[in-house]
Amino acid sequence: MKSFIKASLGATAALVLATPALAQSDAASDAGSWTGPYIGGSGGYGWQPNNKRDKNETVVFDTNGDGNFDNTVRTAAGGNAFSPGFCRGQALGSAPSSCAGDNDGKVGWSVHAGYDYQIGSFVLGGVVEGGQSGFSNSVSGFSTTPASYTFTRKLDWDGAARLRAGFALPTGTLIYGTGGLAYGKIKRSFSTTNTFNTFTDSDRSTDDWGWTAGGGIEQKVAKNFSIGVLYRYTRFNDGAYVVNVANGTPPSATNPFVNPAFTSGSTDMTRTNSRFDNQSVRATASFRF
Repeated sequence: MKSFIKASLGATAALVLATPALAQSDAASDAGSWTGPYIGGSGGYGWQPNNKRDKNETVVFDTNGDGNFDNTVRTAAGGNAFSPGFCRGQALGSAPSSCAGDNDGKVGWSVHAGYDYQIGSFVLGGVVEGGQSGFSNSVSGFSTTPASYTFTRKLDWDGAARLRAGFALPTGTLIYGTGGLAYGKIKRSFSTTNTFNTFTDSDRSTDDWGWTAGGGIEQKVAKNFSIGVLYRYTRFNDGAYVVNVANGTPPSATNPFVNPAFTSGSTDMTRTNSRFDNQSVRATASFRF
């Protein structure tokens, strides 16, 4: 990861250092104004953070039906039914040692269309884009049964509507900052090795609006064609995805999820971290009309 970021920054620096040479070419000297519409695409690498919020994510429970996820699932003897613990990632078995962790790095792509307007050396514009990033993350809990319970969310499709503003250099180079609204189609799923209880979920797919910000550098290599490097940070706040756990067949009065001594007859489960964010570095290419 670090080596990729360094390589991306190095490529950006190389592009900046190369602009004087590009300016000497006929194509760069005939670059002209940035004013006008353009279309293009981008591709590159993205990753999710590994901050404290993500690393310490768990599954929480509402056993009394009051809508607050602040209860403990109890065994028949009153102990913590989830004493084995939790992990960030997808369970491959029924014990915490089976947790696979999250694969945070993904290759993504998008297509875009925009318009720039140049006043002197100042450039202001807007761009809309859409594509696939493929980000996903999971959190798993482990019960004393033993059994595992995994919540997963995936960014299926994403897009953005961004403003960008920057300065055009005589070398046909544009250095800019950007920010705006982000859209994500988020798919959620739940899996478990518990074959006794019934598990009912809702809202498996949701449309979420967030925000994005970043910056980049773009270089005209011909009058109507430019290439560049773009960094973006994007954040979504995924709503609560709740799974209700009820009795199985045959019913059991001592089952931790439905035991009337400790629950209202069923238990709701959800994950603690609603933040779903990512960072990306992408190469861009645009055709200008």
